[in-house]
Amino acid sequence: MQLLLNRLNELATLNEEVKIKLENLLKVEQFEKDDFILKEGSTIRKLYFVESGLLRGFHYKDEKEVINWFCNEGQFATSMYSFVSQKPSYENIQAIEKTTLFSINYQDLQNLYETYPAFDRIGRLLTEQYYVQLEERIISLQFQTAKERYTNFLQSEEYLLQRVSLGFLASYLGITQETLSRIRAKK
Repeated sequence: MQLLLNRLNELATLNEEVKIKLENLLKVEQFEKDDFILKEGSTIRKLYFVESGLLRGFHYKDEKEVINWFCNEGQFATSMYSFVSQKPSYENIQAIEKTTLFSINYQDLQNLYETYPAFDRIGRLLTEQYYVQLEERIISLQFQTAKERYTNFLQSEEYLLQRVSLGFLASYLGITQETLSRIRAKK
């Protein structure tokens, strides 16, 4: 819980009343490796915070998995489209490792936004951060070479090398595993 409170306090100062309210609303959820948190076509009703473990968000294209994102300790996870719109998701969320999550349901989060200005600020800042990351990801996939994407990955997310398979990494980078192997051999 302390990791979550620290992350939230980076965004806005939470008084004791807000912390107590939040603690009462949060649920702890455990997932084993390969468990699904969300399957494509379902509507996600929760926002998650990763206390420990690692998640991936992915969808299928031509019967292949395409990984959109990874989420590890100290990060928030959901299918943003599905959560915000409360419509069915186009993506899956799966645990890559044994994972412990804190969750809050959609309506409880909306009530926190309405009741506590600090929480409304947190929601806005997290949304802004998500948007910037999404735009960086789109720019990377559209305008960078495979080698540039891998180099940027090493600069910002190298810790994942020890935690994800090369197949997952290749999918995330939008390249084949063979191309990834060639790039890594030249490093």
